Amino acid sequence: MKLLIKNGCLVDPSAERFGLYDILVEDGVIADVFRRSCGYLCSDTDEVSCSVNNSYADADEVIDASGLYVMPGFVDLHVHFREPGLTHKETVKTGSMAAAAGGYTSVFCMPNTKPVIDSADNYSLLMDIIQKDACVNVYPVGAVTVNQQGEVLADIETMADMGMKAISEDGKSVMNSGLYSEAMKIAKDKGIVVFAHCEDINLVRGGVMNAGKCADMLGLNGITNAVEDIITARDIMLAGETGAKLHLCHCSTKDSVKLVKDAKDAGLPVSAEVCPHHFTLTDEDITEDDANYKMNPPLRAKEDVEALIDGIRQGIMEVISTD
Repeated sequence: MKLLIKNGCLVDPSAERFGLYDILVEDGVIADVFRRSCGYLCSDTDEVSCSVNNSYADADEVIDASGLYVMPGFVDLHVHFREPGLTHKETVKTGSMAAAAGGYTSVFCMPNTKPVIDSADNYSLLMDIIQKDACVNVYPVGAVTVNQQGEVLADIETMADMGMKAISEDGKSVMNSGLYSEAMKIAKDKGIVVFAHCEDINLVRGGVMNAGKCADMLGLNGITNAVEDIITARDIMLAGETGAKLHLCHCSTKDSVKLVKDAKDAGLPVSAEVCPHHFTLTDEDITEDDANYKMNPPLRAKEDVEALIDGIRQGIMEVISTD
């Protein structure tokens, strides 16, 4: 089957394409891409001549993308498909359908399920569900420790051998640095990535929003930037020591941006993500006791948001995820 997507504004940074293109898809695979020029279809590799290309003439289906952007499928490195066990919140089927509707073709789902994805059996259980119900590429992220309790390492080696791409404690930090270092060494040996939630739980002290004048005005306990920054610094140091690939999840502070920049400048295998709510909202948007604004990490101060945006623009924070 031949599908022609015509007249669309193609955005494809990997191929340095931006402009009006037509795309020919044969049996689900992109067969050719043509630049629109002088009213004709011109091969993207031919910047001088302008000859009509008729390979699209017998297309079985034509989509007119005039006025629309055409892009490669998005990848979300941080989603929560709460299956198995917590399907009242989300399932692989509903989550992947929502992803597809938003233009996402690949997602990485966190292990905070019931049971936790911490063993070969649990990983296999989730993979069976994915193969049956997913309509996009869904990659399970395995837990670092058994039941995400931070005490005993999960069966990282076996899950990696089964195809697992990354490990994470999701909404927790492994506070035992020695144990975390061992997990990173295994990740390095297996060629998988460590996704880090950076939060020193000993410093949270009942905080529910960003520490500062807004929390004071609302009479709420605040969460300081140090809660995130201390563990961010530790995890980067452990990545440097072990050689593991480290991905920092939902960064929210200005010093996190600086720490990531310094790590990259030092040649460490570190990447970082920012979530839309953290670079579009600040703690000043919380004007009343409204749990809709409660998240972890919390909405930060304006100066943190500005640093995040600057980090995105500079390519320091190279991933935008939804969490």
